[in-house]
Amino acid sequence: MDPVSAVAAVAGAAGAVAVAPAALAAAGFTSAGIAAGSYAASMMSSAAIANGGGVAAGSVVAVLQSAGAAGLSATASAAAAGVGATVGWLASFF
Repeated sequence: MDPVSAVAAVAGAAGAVAVAPAALAAAGFTSAGIAAGSYAASMMSSAAIANGGGVAAGSVVAVLQSAGAAGLSATASAAAAGVGATVGWLASFF
């Protein structure tokens, strides 16, 4: 890997890990719960309707709310870093 691609991958990884908590909060997944009127509230409503009134444990909404409330786990941070590194690496070609 050339130096420019390596730097872009590292920057993408660091940026993704730094931005993920802010992105969750902006979507409405906060430490106090799902914010009323937010995109997260819309997702929760749709999930509850689809599941007969409740949000299923382990669903996308449940996992995102957990991350919004408690922060990203090591696994989630690693996943965000991997995606960010890939995006940074791909961006280095343009």
